[in-house]
Amino acid sequence: MKKDHLEILLEDINGKFNLVLEGHESLRSEIRESRQELNEKIEQNTFMINVLNNKIDDVDKRLSKKIDDIDKRLSEKIDNVNKGLSTKIDAIAADLAAHRADTEAHHGVWRVKEG
Repeated sequence: MKKDHLEILLEDINGKFNLVLEGHESLRSEIRESRQELNEKIEQNTFMINVLNNKIDDVDKRLSKKIDDIDKRLSEKIDNVNKGLSTKIDAIAADLAAHRADTEAHHGVWRVKEG
């Protein structure tokens, strides 16, 4: 009876051990699937990040070019305005000098009073 009882216990232990092994295999399979899904998501996100980086770089290049073009045009306009102002100031100075010379030439009639 002891032998029969021991065999029954060993078969029971063996069955439970097989259940534990099956559970471990099931968990390993789920872990592998989860890892594969995670790797696929990481690859997809990496791709999307690279696409966004390329778009950002493209926008940066275009904006930099536009800013450089605007800066160049603005500098040219400022230079033109400065040249125009300088020309006008020189013309006003010449007109003023001519007017003063003409006024001083008429001593008796006109006189410049500085004061």
